[in-house]
Amino acid sequence: MNFILYSDVNDRSISQSLGRPEYSYYFVLKAYRPVLESLGQVHVVSSAAEVDPLYRQLQLAGQECLFLSFAPPHKTPTDLQCPVVCVIAWEYDSIPDAPRDDDTRHDWSRLLASHGRAITLSSHTAQAIRRTMGEDFPVLVLPTPLWEGFAGVRRQFPPAAVNPGAVLQIKGCIIDSRTLGLSADGLIAPAVDVQEPQPDAVVTPEAAPLPPLTLRRRAFITKHYLRESYRAAATPTDHGPLFLLKHNLLLWYREAVRDLLPLALRRQLFRLRSPAPEPLPPAVIVETPPVVEHPQASLPDTSATVQTEVSGVVYVSVFNPEDGRKNWHHLITAFCWAMRDVEDATLVLKMTQNELATYYVHLITLLSQLSPFACRVVVMHGYLEDEEFARLYGAASFYVNASRCEGLCLPLMEFMSCARPVIAPDHTAMHDYIDERVGFIVKSSREPTIWPDDVRILYRTLRHRPDWGSLKTAYENSYTMAKNDPVAYQAMALAANERMREYCSFAPVQQRLAQFFQLTPSASPQLIAEAGTASC
Repeated sequence: MNFILYSDVNDRSISQSLGRPEYSYYFVLKAYRPVLESLGQVHVVSSAAEVDPLYRQLQLAGQECLFLSFAPPHKTPTDLQCPVVCVIAWEYDSIPDAPRDDDTRHDWSRLLASHGRAITLSSHTAQAIRRTMGEDFPVLVLPTPLWEGFAGVRRQFPPAAVNPGAVLQIKGCIIDSRTLGLSADGLIAPAVDVQEPQPDAVVTPEAAPLPPLTLRRRAFITKHYLRESYRAAATPTDHGPLFLLKHNLLLWYREAVRDLLPLALRRQLFRLRSPAPEPLPPAVIVETPPVVEHPQASLPDTSATVQTEVSGVVYVSVFNPEDGRKNWHHLITAFCWAMRDVEDATLVLKMTQNELATYYVHLITLLSQLSPFACRVVVMHGYLEDEEFARLYGAASFYVNASRCEGLCLPLMEFMSCARPVIAPDHTAMHDYIDERVGFIVKSSREPTIWPDDVRILYRTLRHRPDWGSLKTAYENSYTMAKNDPVAYQAMALAANERMREYCSFAPVQQRLAQFFQLTPSASPQLIAEAGTASC
């Protein structure tokens, strides 16, 4: 049997394809290839136009041939002579089954019927197809075989509940909450301070002052800015220590003590900080000052290789911030809320997105709204080579997923294959391999949604809504276990590794594939460990 494989993303384009919808299929193809090679001859083409010429050549030689399209059905060519089987990652509970604007490609039921069978990455996807195609439609559930590929990572980085210190490196940029000088005041572009209200000014209900701060809250804010001032003096940054010290002092004054000072003293302090300018003669024309760019809108350089060190209880998540399924706002807010008084908890986010501008301001705004918090958020933007990704696997205490739906979630499986416990829901594709033995379950409920690329924006399917409170509790419980019960942590780590060995190691995947195509497998080829960054 000859297998012709095609994915829209290939070895040459992978580093420039971060964030594309087809990005994950590349890693699925790479993982399937050794299994397919044990069953026949594999040919990887760079274009769908190469399929039929290769098919006719092999047919003339009397050899069987099958085209495996690593793409959803509507992006698979429909006019090929070669028999086609789609390898589908799908996260919703139903498949598109009606043409749109006379375009029959969006009717998956017709396309799958013409193919006669399909391969899916999860039981959830197989059930969605059978709801439309019938229970007897041939569907193979074939998870990506990746467990053996992480044997080296497991040996080099055994699981540790509390990381003593690990260096992370990336060609791109690292956004660190502890070097940003975060504050809600930073959400407004710098300008001259607003004058204090006059004693006889009328205060409308909309401008009523906030309730007084409690003593405990004032103490927490003071402790936070003392810590930030110490870090400003001890850690080199782009702004310089004196700038950050003045910045933190001003924020502490505004948030913790300004309301305690008499109005006259506040006016005096304001005049000392911003002396009134001399009045200009009437004949002088005042030019409009140039607009100063908001510092948080200035994107950091992404051309250099940078690094940072993380330690303590380290949570990691890998996703595309432009993918609405990933629910990353809850992932960050629940972490910062659960760990707001914990200094040795770190959340590392590896973004699979080429364009920093698509999420940078949104991210900084969210972190500023949450500040002050004692925990740490580190965002890595750029492409990680295998060796650098291995260090990220090794640094993790837990992997975190808060998605609304998943077609497989390769990063989650990869970290579990490295013996890392997880925080994740058990819905959609994750239901195949997530339970309370391998991690902390995030509760969820169903909600209506639309199919991707459906320009009609009609509710025709369902996804899941993770419970924010359950996610926050999972953070708290996992941190408690990591700090106080290392034996339970190691048992959960080993269970995660064993689950992946049973679910996605080479032998069971090879056996399923051989039975589906009625082939006899040869000896297992030598597997090469490859780190991935897919968000499938």
